[in-house]
Amino acid sequence: MHPGLDDLAQAICERRVILFVGAGVSMVVGLPSWKALITHMAEELDLDPENDLHGTGHEVVAEYYRIKCGSIGPLRSWMDREWKVSEDRVTESRIHQLIVALDFPLIYTTNYDRNLEVAFEIHDKPYVKIANARDLALASSEGTQIVKFHGDFDDDQSLVLTETDFFARLNFDSPLDVKFRADAMSRPVLFIGYSMQDLNIRLLLHRVWESWKASGYSNQRPASYVFMPRADPAQKAVLEQWGITLITFGDAKDPEEALRNFLEAVWERVEAGRGN
Repeated sequence: MHPGLDDLAQAICERRVILFVGAGVSMVVGLPSWKALITHMAEELDLDPENDLHGTGHEVVAEYYRIKCGSIGPLRSWMDREWKVSEDRVTESRIHQLIVALDFPLIYTTNYDRNLEVAFEIHDKPYVKIANARDLALASSEGTQIVKFHGDFDDDQSLVLTETDFFARLNFDSPLDVKFRADAMSRPVLFIGYSMQDLNIRLLLHRVWESWKASGYSNQRPASYVFMPRADPAQKAVLEQWGITLITFGDAKDPEEALRNFLEAVWERVEAGRGN
């Protein structure tokens, strides 16, 4: 059993934890991978993914798409249509059930889809969606804030999809970046659904660590946690250097099963802490 699990559960009981959700959570309800997106863009651009792209990342292909097509509007429309799943799939997802039940005050996600919002609606739990500066200004404090960190299909301008978009976010001076830095300085953060290969996320974690280090009060920093299905000694060492605890749980080889088992274990401890 991981020694950080009880501390994490206690902080969740106190509604202090920020949940940060990656693509792995959306894939459990059937959303396509980045590879599927690249394949679609290649077809639209009359390219052969294997022979023309040579493993090029989705953000570079999306940049090329915008150059050739003039905008990502058609691509955004296709993603909005294709990246929807039925309410039944979300209803049946135990992972989404647990995310709602754990009652996080703040959820950040790099996913564009509406699955988190749908899960809250299905379980009749209040939430407010934040995808841009206007949403920040109008957001109420009632319910859970769901912050669409890489944008939302309802606002093309908010999407972080092309290489230019990702480079722009590396400055970490957008309204959502400022919000996250402030939130992460005051609350524990739990990352799920990530392989921790996302350069933006890694750099953001590094910046938060640098801010605490420069403050002279790094010993007061709230705990942060990353769940990964399997142990990775290199990731563990680097993340711990930044003050982040890497949690692995059980011996399930399937990432979805491993995440579900982890959230179930956290939920059991939270329920016990709440006296239920």
